[in-house]
Amino acid sequence: MDAHDPELKRELDATLQARKELGAEYESELIDAFLEKVQQRFNDTADRDLRRQQAERQMAAARGARPYAGGDGEAAGVGLGERFAFVGVSLVLAIPLSAIGAVNAGESGLLITWAGIVGVNAVHSLGFFSRFRREHREHRK
Repeated sequence: MDAHDPELKRELDATLQARKELGAEYESELIDAFLEKVQQRFNDTADRDLRRQQAERQMAAARGARPYAGGDGEAAGVGLGERFAFVGVSLVLAIPLSAIGAVNAGESGLLITWAGIVGVNAVHSLGFFSRFRREHREHRK
């Protein structure tokens, strides 16, 4: 997923415009709806990357090549592409979330927002989201 995704930019612009028109009482719902779209887009990208990595491993195995074992991130199911995509999405979302936090709660809102962003990235770097998604997929089978 490109950090400059025009579709997500349009979604963000529409969300911000709707917030201006509807007022602060709908802010939470608007943000939740936008974040749900971003999460779905991220999940689609991560799933596509995972399928690509699996296909590459299968092709390497079929050719008799030894598949790349990867580092700790690979062992946890978190590919390099997924990490970059997650960081990119986090940074893109940090801008509007920082503005919302600062406007509504001042410096403390800004600090809480960034603490959340750092926390989510830290949890992701530990591979929790990948394990959770894998377990969720296995549970659906």
